[in-house]
Amino acid sequence: MDRDYGAEIDELREQLQALAQRIGGVPAAAEAQAKGRVAKMPDMHPDPAIMAVLDQLEDSCNAHQDSGRLTYMGVFSLGGRQSTWIRNDVSANHLLSLVEDRTAERVLACIGSRDRLNLLLAILKKPRTVAQLVAECGYHSTGQVYHHLRPLIAADLVTEAGGAEKGYYAIQPHRVQGIILLLAGIGDMVNPEFSRGQWENPPEKPRPQ
Repeated sequence: MDRDYGAEIDELREQLQALAQRIGGVPAAAEAQAKGRVAKMPDMHPDPAIMAVLDQLEDSCNAHQDSGRLTYMGVFSLGGRQSTWIRNDVSANHLLSLVEDRTAERVLACIGSRDRLNLLLAILKKPRTVAQLVAECGYHSTGQVYHHLRPLIAADLVTEAGGAEKGYYAIQPHRVQGIILLLAGIGDMVNPEFSRGQWENPPEKPRPQ
């Protein structure tokens, strides 16, 4: 069987060009990031609609000289209630400022205990009365539930329903997305696909004498 040397050379040329682009893309990306811009990433997802959104976010980063831009959307439905949300072109610089002004610290301190997370989970699944929270979440008294419920109400995460559901506590509809996305972020942080972390304090190593 005769070999088509011309086709083989063309294929080899394409492979070398692709390799050169990959090698050359590393310093290009580093240079772009050093100037406060992001490099284009053309093959991140097979869906062209998703790639169009990513392309827009990359352009927005360059236009605003931002460290990043995010678009996220979702739907969540449980307990007869549904929340649907779309946030487009969110500034990563703004998100980073939530650490700098201690907003992130205050939010995590407010909800970060096991008791308050359990309450949020129970109410997220469906609105519940304080008596139901006592019975279903392992508390010993209504006072114990109110102790953890009050900060969640003050933070505008939980509200008492009105009308026929008066006496039932529910997650504020416009806060559902924040809770779900916080859990999505935690899911990313513990994802073992590329590495594994230890989330308890590791034992201290003895210091050399």
